[in-house]
Amino acid sequence: MKNMSSSVHPLIDVVLWVWFGLTALAVAYVAYDQFKAGSEPKEHSLATKTMRWGWVLVTLYTGPAGFIVYWFLRRASARPARGQAEPSLCGQAVESTIHCVAGDATGILVAALATSLLRPTMAVELIAEYIAGFVVGLFLFQALCMRCSFGGSYWRAVWGTFLPEAISMNTVMAGMVPVMIILMSHDMSAMAPTSVRFWGIMSLAFLISAVTTFPVNWWLVVRGLKHGRGGEARARRCHAVSGFSKLTAVFVALAMFAGGIFLASRYGDFSMRAGDRMEIKAGLGQSREAAK
Repeated sequence: MKNMSSSVHPLIDVVLWVWFGLTALAVAYVAYDQFKAGSEPKEHSLATKTMRWGWVLVTLYTGPAGFIVYWFLRRASARPARGQAEPSLCGQAVESTIHCVAGDATGILVAALATSLLRPTMAVELIAEYIAGFVVGLFLFQALCMRCSFGGSYWRAVWGTFLPEAISMNTVMAGMVPVMIILMSHDMSAMAPTSVRFWGIMSLAFLISAVTTFPVNWWLVVRGLKHGRGGEARARRCHAVSGFSKLTAVFVALAMFAGGIFLASRYGDFSMRAGDRMEIKAGLGQSREAAK
């Protein structure tokens, strides 16, 4: 195991508690704002409800940063440009990103909490988080709410959204992995869900993952492979994406993920596990007793 220091200033805990206090207020506002509106047309109800929950979850995961994005996007959508028949490309890309991060982050967080009980190495934990994030993102947040775009067939929607979800998932992990590995390597107390630092690192990791996946989601929206609310017409107008373009997108996503893995391995430690911190403390205690 690499020799990592854990000299984190105690003030960080105070900052994190303030952050999560603001997060609670932000989530309350977004939830109220999303669910106070009247019901949407029946054919869009499932997609709309998923998007509403997506905003609530992303605000929960990214705190005030997610709220700021929501606030400005909400203000922009409240005053559409003259003659604009559908949401802007930027707005659709943001919603596509929110949709992606909400699903993937939910699966990742569930896996992180479950694996914390088993104390595997971080490498094993990240594999479990990748699988859980992809499964939740694909089968719940993508295919389930997109089935109307595939003639109402759920399994056609699974097949149709598999590639966009795979591309998005890799770019999400590209931002999340180095943040988690590097920060937890330098403060192993943050590996326990009982620590406020665990939640602080996860919040930062999800925020960075939203940044890394946004450009790719923009491209997917431009190509008609994904769309936000109101972007169905744009998706139908887009021509079929060439195989070369799809391969290029897959290559870029994998390259981003590989870059995240490289940074994590260079400045962090994939072999660490939650129990190591207690073992290190026990070893230090024994060394001190022997010295006496």
